[in-house]
Formats: sequence, structure tokens, C-alpha cells
Amino acid sequence: MAAERVERGSGNVFADLGVPEPGLALAKADLAARILLVIEREGLTQAAAGKRLGIGQPKVSALLRGRLEGFSTDRLVRFLTLLGCDVRISISGPRPGGHGAIRVVRS
Repeated sequence: MAAERVERGSGNVFADLGVPEPGLALAKADLAARILLVIEREGLTQAAAGKRLGIGQPKVSALLRGRLEGFSTDRLVRFLTLLGCDVRISISGPRPGGHGAIRVVRS
């Protein structure tokens, strides 16, 4: 039996998969996950969630399934506020000689 090769991940699956702008992709996924959590906690149907968010049920379905191509971070943040969440944006830096990072921190 051949030994399996295990590779340590970077902490961002999108970076590991070579997705362009992996920090942004991870932030969008984290925002969508929080939206899903709120919808589940409130027991909203997709139709009811769509009504609160101002989008149709098919778009809610896409959002909850992680199909985020049509959703900007701004739009996802707006959805969270429409669901009653407070969103705080914190900016630090700049970092010398490098790019900054985007993170969603749950509180």
C-alpha cells in the first residue's frame, strides 16, 4: 500500500486551490455563512428571506448554496444589516512592502 501524501494548507482553501483574489473569496464565503446562520436561527424560508433581502427565492437559494459569483461583498454586508446584524469594518496598516488582507471576524 502506497503512503498517502499530506500537504499542509495555508488556512485559506481558496488560495490553496489557486482561486484569484483568495482573500476576497474567503471573506465572501464567511459573510454568506453568517447570512445562512441568521436565516436558519430565525427559521426563515427562502421566500421569506428573499423578501427581507429584496431578492427572489432563486437568488437566496444560490446564496445559501455558496454560489456567490453575483454577490459583491458590499451586497452581502447589506444583507446582514437587513437581517438585523451589526457589521463593523476595521482597517489597519498599511503593511510595509506587502498587500493587506481581508478577514471576516465573528463576534
